[in-house]
Amino acid sequence: MMTDDHVKASRSSHHDEEPLSPAARFFQAPRFNVYIIAIVGCKTRINTDVVKAGLEKTLVKHPRFSSKMVVDGNKYCKNKKWTQTKVNLEDHIIVPELDPNIDFPDRFVEDYVSNVTRTPLDLSKPLWELHLLNIKTSDAEAVGVFRIHHSMGDGASLISLLLACTRKTSDPEALPSVPVKKGAGSTFNSPAGFWWFFSAIWLFLRLIWNTMVDVLLFVATTLFLKDMKTPIKGAPGVELNVKKFVHRTVSFDDIKLVKNAMKMTVNDVVTGITQAGLSRYLNRRYSEEKKLDGRVKQSNSNIPKGIRLRTVILVNLRKSAGIQSLVVHYQSYANKMTISLSVDPSVILDPHELCNDIEESLKLIRHAVVNKGFVKDVV
Repeated sequence: MMTDDHVKASRSSHHDEEPLSPAARFFQAPRFNVYIIAIVGCKTRINTDVVKAGLEKTLVKHPRFSSKMVVDGNKYCKNKKWTQTKVNLEDHIIVPELDPNIDFPDRFVEDYVSNVTRTPLDLSKPLWELHLLNIKTSDAEAVGVFRIHHSMGDGASLISLLLACTRKTSDPEALPSVPVKKGAGSTFNSPAGFWWFFSAIWLFLRLIWNTMVDVLLFVATTLFLKDMKTPIKGAPGVELNVKKFVHRTVSFDDIKLVKNAMKMTVNDVVTGITQAGLSRYLNRRYSEEKKLDGRVKQSNSNIPKGIRLRTVILVNLRKSAGIQSLVVHYQSYANKMTISLSVDPSVILDPHELCNDIEESLKLIRHAVVNKGFVKDVV
């Protein structure tokens, strides 16, 4: 028979423990041990004491950021769970001593982030850390680098948590305002509702057809349709190499201008400029290879015909192939869009040139839209 004290202790212990979700266990897989790297720029130098005080009142109170992962069981059946623990901020906040007059600070930050990814996080404490770099870059007076294990949350949840930890400068007690998308009014009862109904049926049939085509291509890819060897295709084991991280900030207004003119989505635009940027980059790499081979024939396009490349997405039912030699990520904020590249430097030797190609592709697409008269130029 259990006493009341034993029952309360059992409930308290059970409350302090939580099993990992399926997604969290997936991100803890040996060949898919994924971390989230977030770089935050500040307008002023970072005061470490102020950051620690703020984290004590916000982030540390979150159960996931104050829990460590514990593994029970044996080699045949392992049980992973989150267990509440006391957080010592000295173990999570790293402040390296840096020369404020260092040459090429932007490249230094890129190399620093790349070196951070070389070592795994310590499982004996919560799986996050914050690096504070008081070094002036082209975008900020100081930089904070978060490293968070992906099993703690996805991008949407972590952004929501970040917003919840901030306050308005105009009202230090108020949460930041978040834009709310207005719902479109119903058109079914309007005169155009009849045609809208047939348009919806047509779009649904197109969705079924495109899905069938994608499934057939998926099966063909699994069986025999392999990627061609290209200058950006890594050798087996490339996912284990240390990656280099570079980024470029472009105007989000330019992307929205193209989106509105072509009546498409932001995802369509960024996919288009990524494809165009990769085409420019591959064209230059193939041209350089021809020069090395003594084939100096000039051509507008040096890319082989019928070239085939695939992208890797996280939702994949097949055996994971791991992260490859190039990962492209887009993040929009206010009127800016940041293009982030994670590359294997042994495969893509000049990632900054690839950033240049993607940025130049956006400019060319924007100019083409304006010159064709789809939309008036906006200064």
